[in-house]
Amino acid sequence: MMGRAATTGSLLAALLLIVQCAGAEVVPKIAPADPTPTLVIDQFGYRPEGEKILIIRTPVRGFDAGTGGEPAKAYDIVNVATGKVAFHGEPQPWRESAVDAGSGDRVAYMDFSPLDAPGSYMVRSSDGTQKSATFRIAGNVYDEVFRAAFRTFFYQRAGYTKAVPYADPRWADGASHLGKGQDTEARSFFAKADASSARDLHGGWYDAGDFNKYTNWAADNCRTLLLSYTENPHAWGDDFDIPESGNGIPDVLDEVKWGLDWLIRMQNDDGSVLSIVSLDVASPPSAAKGPSFYGPASTSSTRSTAEVFAYAAMVYGATGLPGHREYADELSRRAVAAWNWAEANPDKTFFNNDVRDASIGLGAGQQETDDAGRAAKRLAAAVYLYAITGLDTYRRAAEFEIRESKLMRGEGVTPYDLEAQDAMRVYATLPGISSGLGQKINAELRRAMATRTFWGAIEGEDDPYFAPVMAMRWGSNTVKARTGNLFMDEAKTGLTPAELITVRDVAARYLHYFHGVNPLGKVYLSNMGAYGAENSVDSFYHGWFADGSALWDSVKSSKYGPPPGFLVGGPNPSYSWDNCCPKSCGGPGTRYSCLKAPLAPPTGQPPLKAYRDFNTGWPLNSWEVTENSDSYQVAYLRLLANFVD
Repeated sequence: MMGRAATTGSLLAALLLIVQCAGAEVVPKIAPADPTPTLVIDQFGYRPEGEKILIIRTPVRGFDAGTGGEPAKAYDIVNVATGKVAFHGEPQPWRESAVDAGSGDRVAYMDFSPLDAPGSYMVRSSDGTQKSATFRIAGNVYDEVFRAAFRTFFYQRAGYTKAVPYADPRWADGASHLGKGQDTEARSFFAKADASSARDLHGGWYDAGDFNKYTNWAADNCRTLLLSYTENPHAWGDDFDIPESGNGIPDVLDEVKWGLDWLIRMQNDDGSVLSIVSLDVASPPSAAKGPSFYGPASTSSTRSTAEVFAYAAMVYGATGLPGHREYADELSRRAVAAWNWAEANPDKTFFNNDVRDASIGLGAGQQETDDAGRAAKRLAAAVYLYAITGLDTYRRAAEFEIRESKLMRGEGVTPYDLEAQDAMRVYATLPGISSGLGQKINAELRRAMATRTFWGAIEGEDDPYFAPVMAMRWGSNTVKARTGNLFMDEAKTGLTPAELITVRDVAARYLHYFHGVNPLGKVYLSNMGAYGAENSVDSFYHGWFADGSALWDSVKSSKYGPPPGFLVGGPNPSYSWDNCCPKSCGGPGTRYSCLKAPLAPPTGQPPLKAYRDFNTGWPLNSWEVTENSDSYQVAYLRLLANFVD
């Protein structure tokens, strides 16, 4: 999750113990940064009807400065099977060959969108000195990528056996965190010695590269997956090769139910919902033996759960599939109970892993939100509760929060406020709302998207890689994905057919960014070579696929590397090593080398080059750049689902 200090205390403690016993210095072994290509394209390919743009890059600033060539006079798109030229074109310079501050590159581009014949292709310069990766043009070009990216949730399941044939044999593992004192009998962090505080809190997903389970984030991940299903049900089949596949229910609904069932266990009898369960870390996860602890209920965690229970009741209640009506009824009751508790306790906060609540060591990332975040959750919960009940109590609450929202106050939209924005789009479609409010919500969304931040940046070609965002930061890949989703949101506000085509092409540009259309020519998904990528993520920060693992460290240096499909955080210009650096870090008899200078890249680079594949822990803190997150994953999946048949 963005802004987390994602290392876990248990993992660090184990490392410290090993080194103290050995009395050695830990010197990180980090592979050189990958070379960057001159020609960048979507390494998986393009849909026949979609926009297709070749980028030709000349690095001027950053770690790869001076390594590229100049654009050729012309380029051929060659059919790999026949060897024939399928398209010939001349590149155009971006902004008269100016150097882009975001990438440090001078860029030219060539639009080859008219090429729509299915097949495998590569780009070749007219003089034969430059060649691209091979890519495909096909209607199903992203289908297998989509499957791999979704299946990461199966590998992230806590307390579930990853067995063949659903798990690839390379990443098979026993069920984790089901031992004594773990998830089935987790105790309160503030009553560790009190057996009466034990709760069965098994299930759910590891949130990220750490194995903790956070209610606010898990609820929003469930909501986003359900939203993707309602937007593109055709993309979500029953054949993703998870254990529930073939049961006649779309696999995304089965996977989300795994998350919802955990949230049900987190709910107290009074309707409130616990905020977090902190889990031990090991590689593989089944080797984790440390105890699990939970944190108390809060307003935010309870509102998050009320929101997703109500929205899930909408979705499951409408499927007509066996058992879903009964499940929706249970979720509805639980959503009402959560709402009632939160209304009676509107300011109950809990800061995990924080001195404010004496909770240092409970989890890693800070899941608590602020007043604006709690208001957004109240808005969303009220919207979905009104949708399933029709009660005026929820309508009044929803409309109060909508009037006070950033969007309706004229402050626009952002990729950081999708929870409220998504709920308002749903509200605009509901019967019985105040006259004209639905139209006003859609008009405000279109107005906000027309500003310099969004359409202005697209039309002004602010980014030569064609995927501009408000800011590059920790978790930049989720900002990219959510920005693409914002454009697709606009497509649902009553655009003309011609406008819809343009919006889809723009949203697809953000997808192409993840697939290699970026200054590094990097596919920001793990281990995708078998899917057609020539340069995908080799290693990333994760407790299972850990630095030094002989089996799962990296694709190049370990036996297996990580599984395919995990989206990493992405370029982070604010990355830094720990404050104890540049001196060696650690306690008496323990030293961790910081290297002689900050690792570059990611440090000292133009924002879009502030990345490298590495998974080193403290004090080099790779989690600020390469850690995965379920929140990143759902944003990417929601975007990708728009382009899967």
